[in-house]
Amino acid sequence: MAATTRDGLFIHISRGAENPQRILMALTLAEMMAEDEDVLIFFDIKGVAIPLKGSKPIEFREFESTQTLLPKLIEKGIHMCVCPMCLKVAGHKPDDLLEGVELAEKHTFFNFTQGRILSLNY
Repeated sequence: MAATTRDGLFIHISRGAENPQRILMALTLAEMMAEDEDVLIFFDIKGVAIPLKGSKPIEFREFESTQTLLPKLIEKGIHMCVCPMCLKVAGHKPDDLLEGVELAEKHTFFNFTQGRILSLNY
């Protein structure tokens, strides 16, 4: 039996804690979709503050907080990466990122899945 090719979901998070519903919806969707699809989360602009060690939890109504969601996503092997230039502009270094979150490289955007790529922006 031939292996099926999984499609990929590219989630772009450019907002920060000032938009908690956007952030938590994106992370919750990533967790749900990873059951059936390859998922890559890309943080840039204000979003780079989300996957930092010691960042304040983002909470909103019925959603799980970032303190709960981020470790779950990392444990599930969901690829998370951060724009290196945006991280630098925000005054942070790669060592400030949570373990399991990487700096983005151009090939990452094309190599995380073998199928089609659907992109969502938050």
